[in-house]
Amino acid sequence: MYIHLGGDVLIKKNNIVAIIDLENVTEGKINNNFLNNIKNNKRINYISKNGKEKTLIITVKEYYLSPISSTTLFKRS
Repeated sequence: MYIHLGGDVLIKKNNIVAIIDLENVTEGKINNNFLNNIKNNKRINYISKNGKEKTLIITVKEYYLSPISSTTLFKRS
């Protein structure tokens, strides 16, 4: 089964490791360090180019920032 992350991005449900709400993640220092590290290493795929990312999706091979809320993505899974 596939999950639509926004834009034209579909990924297999089995490849998802975590769906994380960015509002909650950015409150902690360790979480901010993690986000900055993957952004600096250019390992993130931005689904939306307008800066309205709400959710971080961690898969087996990649990271995605999606404009769709974590609640909606969880319901889709």
